[in-house]
Amino acid sequence: MAAAPASSPVEFLLRRPQPRQRRRSPLAGSFFAPTGLSGAPLLRALASLAADLLGTPPPPSQRRNLDALMRRLALLSALLDSLLLLLADEGEDAFSDAANLCFRELYVVLFRADLLVSYVASAGRAWALLRAPQLAASFRDLDAELAVVLDVLPAASLRLSWDAAQYLDLLRARCRRRAPAHYHDPAEAALGDRLLAALRDFELGQPPDPSTLRSLLLQIGISDAPSCRSEIEYLEEQILSQEEDADLPLIGGVVALLRYCLFSLFDPSNTKALRVWLSAGNRQGLLSWSCSDDSSFSVPKEFSCPISLDLMRDPVVVSTGQTYDRPSIIQWIEEGHSTCPNSGQALSDNRLVPNQALRSLISQWCGVHGFQFDSPESNEGMIECVAASCSSKAAIEANKATARILVKTLMEGSDNAKPVAAREIRLLAKTGKQNRAFIAELGAIPLLCRLLLSSDWMAQENAVTALLNLSIYEPNKTRIMEQEDCLHLIVSVLKNGWTTEAKENAAATLFSLSVVHDYKKKIMNEPGAVEELASMLTKGTPRGKKDAVMALFNLSTHPESSGRMLESSAVVALIESLRNDTVSEEAAGALALLMKQATIVHLVGSSETVITSLVGLMRRGTPKGKENAVSALYEICRRGGSTLVQRVARIPGLNTVIQNITLTGTKRTKKKASLIVKMCQRSQMPSALALGSTLTVVDHSLVGNSTLRRAASFGSGELSNPVSISVPVP
Repeated sequence: MAAAPASSPVEFLLRRPQPRQRRRSPLAGSFFAPTGLSGAPLLRALASLAADLLGTPPPPSQRRNLDALMRRLALLSALLDSLLLLLADEGEDAFSDAANLCFRELYVVLFRADLLVSYVASAGRAWALLRAPQLAASFRDLDAELAVVLDVLPAASLRLSWDAAQYLDLLRARCRRRAPAHYHDPAEAALGDRLLAALRDFELGQPPDPSTLRSLLLQIGISDAPSCRSEIEYLEEQILSQEEDADLPLIGGVVALLRYCLFSLFDPSNTKALRVWLSAGNRQGLLSWSCSDDSSFSVPKEFSCPISLDLMRDPVVVSTGQTYDRPSIIQWIEEGHSTCPNSGQALSDNRLVPNQALRSLISQWCGVHGFQFDSPESNEGMIECVAASCSSKAAIEANKATARILVKTLMEGSDNAKPVAAREIRLLAKTGKQNRAFIAELGAIPLLCRLLLSSDWMAQENAVTALLNLSIYEPNKTRIMEQEDCLHLIVSVLKNGWTTEAKENAAATLFSLSVVHDYKKKIMNEPGAVEELASMLTKGTPRGKKDAVMALFNLSTHPESSGRMLESSAVVALIESLRNDTVSEEAAGALALLMKQATIVHLVGSSETVITSLVGLMRRGTPKGKENAVSALYEICRRGGSTLVQRVARIPGLNTVIQNITLTGTKRTKKKASLIVKMCQRSQMPSALALGSTLTVVDHSLVGNSTLRRAASFGSGELSNPVSISVPVP
């Protein structure tokens, strides 16, 4: 059986607009005191840090704790000024080693305070309300740390002035004096309770009164559509940050509540700012290195791809030892280059080896600077977090209420409002089968289909992506396929879409729909569908090629697909794709399925380059890739006649590859590998006999197995239809 292509959560998730920064927990991690500072330089650093904190504009959240912290910092600043005067009078060596050690620890405490204040200042208001107990605990811990440092400070050895001694005593008393209850602000607690009460109303299926909601949002600090959208994006960022103690269903409920408010209380139909943001490249989920304070970070040269000059997401090493970002070097090779871009040396092969060490360093650098770097493992966790956040009854009911507004906007709204509604439906449909179900039940699919004809790129792109996300829910596949002209319009976007992303998501939609066996033939019979998928596989972006090859794989599982694939040039596109590491595994699987027809077998097997590519995939591919390559090679030998069998037998290194597969491959792969050996032996060519002499021991040992004795009857009929899982694209 050719292994089915898994619709990778990573590939789809990377399409969503990613948050600009990942804000970490304010006191998380370890910090070290500055060992190189002592005496006056250390005190000056402490005084400067304290002054910076005192000059920070007070954020609206945690005002009680922030005011208390600023009072402590004012006392500490006065104490430090007195100590600096003392040093000026008595010299740089006036402090003992114990005192210098305490001042270094004090620097760590002030650094933590700076992190905490910055965290509160940058946090969304709704998030600060939800995390009020945790933030209060952080302020309490900070006071405790400051109290410990002040208690062990050797005041007697410092020869403090009377004023400085008073400052120190008062500071010690204030750090010890506050009871735990004093860290909690009753006004903020009451506001948080009102927010939770609104969620409870949604749980009961009764949306709160609009005037009540508007009053609540104004008190939180949300007064218009931009501020509401900003709060939504911040909370979604926190869901993705996967903090261990985060209540994901609660956060998801608040996101759903705010999204409802965005459309029920405000007018988000002004698309000007949204268009500017999307046009700037954010449709692809690219990282933005610009911070909210207009400062910027320079990406280290070692972390930048020499081709694109952007931060590498997936660093890989080529045969010359140079490292590039995978999409960039793949595009370079596909453009016909055979040399290393950096060194100019010839590439001995097109193999790309992941540079895990560099990936780890890039990830650490992103973490230090508060940026999100998505590894496959982290993205798997993100999907689970997003799903968990949408599971509460409050979130489901609030999303239903929002969907009703959005569908009504699609039906009756202005030309400016419809693209925004399509985008929100796209985002709403990205998680949870409940969301996808009720959006479709409200009649969104025919309305989205109309937007596929739009001359507005934003409307078209969001409409086709919304259909893709909706199609993940199985009953919606039927709704889409039965909607008049919907399939034709999706193919039209695939061919003539206004943006690259629209075309790619049209291909992904065909992949999603082709999972259902009954729809494969209908898609293949749609004029231009297979041709455009083949064209995207040949000329598209790396992501577009992936979408196209997965769709073609699914279509290839239909028993009547061979002729259509051949006449549409899809077979030629699949053959060419065997040289592309991004899609070679799926291409090999599709070809294995299509080689029921003798014409295709001879077209595939007539090129020694194709056979060499399959053997190379057997050598270095994933388990799925090896299985697909063995299946394709088996079909060439089984159906291609002695000439093609002899061609396979002459491939250098085949014996070593076959031996490795018979020892480490899957059960199906081992069966087909042993049968390839037998067919090469029966060809009675000298080279085949030489091959057989090497593999005879392995082959006979395998034939001793009762399962493999029956391998002679193993045929292509064992290729079964794959089960594919689609992952949403926001």
